Amino acid sequence: MRDRRILYTAAFLRALATGMVGVLIGIYLAKLGFEPAAIGTVVSAGLAGAAVAALFVTLAGDRVGRRKLLICLSLLGVAGGIVIATASGINVIAAAAFVGMLNGMGRDRGPSLIIDQALLPATATDAERTKAFAWYNVLQDSGHAFGGLLAGIPALLQATIGLEEIASLRFALVGYTCILLATAIVYATLSQAVVPPRSGVDAVRLSAQTRRMLWKISSLFAIDSLAGGFLTSAMLAFFFYERFGVGAAAVGLLFFGARIANAGSHLGAAWLAKRIGLVNTMVFTHIPSSLLLVTVPFAPNFPVAAALFLLREGLVEMDVPTRQSYVMAVVQPEERTIASGITHLVRLGSWAVAPAFAGFLMAGFTLGTPLFVGAGMKISYDLLLYAAFRGHKPPEERGDGSRSV
Repeated sequence: MRDRRILYTAAFLRALATGMVGVLIGIYLAKLGFEPAAIGTVVSAGLAGAAVAALFVTLAGDRVGRRKLLICLSLLGVAGGIVIATASGINVIAAAAFVGMLNGMGRDRGPSLIIDQALLPATATDAERTKAFAWYNVLQDSGHAFGGLLAGIPALLQATIGLEEIASLRFALVGYTCILLATAIVYATLSQAVVPPRSGVDAVRLSAQTRRMLWKISSLFAIDSLAGGFLTSAMLAFFFYERFGVGAAAVGLLFFGARIANAGSHLGAAWLAKRIGLVNTMVFTHIPSSLLLVTVPFAPNFPVAAALFLLREGLVEMDVPTRQSYVMAVVQPEERTIASGITHLVRLGSWAVAPAFAGFLMAGFTLGTPLFVGAGMKISYDLLLYAAFRGHKPPEERGDGSRSV
């Protein structure tokens, strides 16, 4: 339980930093004079760095040591953030984003989550596993929410002490690095219980059933994540900034509300999953969220667009704890780090591809084009997921304690 509380605290802090930078990075780069395509390239570079780190965690995480990796990942984020906060050239910032695994998604879905997700199931029974993931995600999205509020710091500094706009944005990015440093310190207090014996790690081999399941579900996750890459917080913040002429403070407040809606939806997902099942919860909450997203570009003004966006955010994250719980339920305990790593690696790799294309679509077509593309792909993913996995139940839905893939 002590280690679970440490994981929860670190997840909250990391999400706080991610929520803030997800709102600010697009506006910050725009103020530096970057075009939408260049902004998308920086966001893609950050996600590509996260994907490379996820690959390493997946292949060598248990051998190197979970605690050591969690600390190192946090410190790399600190280093990258410092460079981004002080540099002004596109190449330097893109390189720093890659090394620092800058998360323009605005949601903490990076390599550290792979390790956290592998650790959490051991702290709960099958019946309580989804609830444990739900609370983990509640804390994450609470961090995302307050991170959105912290995105108002530049406006506050400009109003109170007259700090120049770019300087105030850079000050906020320094704050981002300080939060990541605190995350590293928290992870350093994890006990030795989170480090598996080397002999056990070397003996782990994925079963044929697990390989088949991971192949199918990862292929579908790739579609969903590619769609999500068109809808990063950085690009959405830029959309609201350009489309409705609102500043960082207003966008930050909007994303605060969005993350509060996300947080509440996680508990709703755990409640709903007990009644209709994990797969049904994933699909039948996700499709309406995509349909709501399509309406946002047609909104006549910012308040209407914000209301539609908040409704969407109340549904879009209900598949997160259910998806995490489902994957961990249908593999053996010793396979969880690898399974978590593979599914997250696929998601991160797909996320890394799309933001650059989103920037080109915004420049070449309309600001709302990435929203249409992302929503359409997400609906396709939901339908394919339901067709492939509606018959594969986790243990708590079958009542026999067995696993089926």
